[in-house]
Amino acid sequence: MKIDEIQIRVRYGETDQMGVVYHGNYALYLEMGRIEWLRKLGVSYKNMEENGVMLPVVSLCINYKKSAVYDDVINVKTQLKNMPTARIEFEYEITNEKGILLTTASTTLVFIDMKTNRPIKVPQYILDAINN
Repeated sequence: MKIDEIQIRVRYGETDQMGVVYHGNYALYLEMGRIEWLRKLGVSYKNMEENGVMLPVVSLCINYKKSAVYDDVINVKTQLKNMPTARIEFEYEITNEKGILLTTASTTLVFIDMKTNRPIKVPQYILDAINN
């Protein structure tokens, strides 16, 4: 399935007193990876919402292997797990500059009609973008 990678430099404000990335910030890194994955397909969250579609996270699983620290450049690899239906699933790997695996994760998001607040099938333009 389609894979994308982004690099992020860990900022001081994302760390605790020991200079280690606070665990909650990993969810933000995953979101950044997911947004860029979609953007590179030509799909944006902003446009989806303007077209009445939300994509909330319904499941998040993070496995911490090693710590990212202040000023590390981390690589977030985002991969589509399978073709989306009413849900879309991603798998992630976060590594540091030395290629050491820091974190693995997965998320599941559901396509929601903003008017009815009910799940819907993946919009066709997203399927078209994935298949190109």
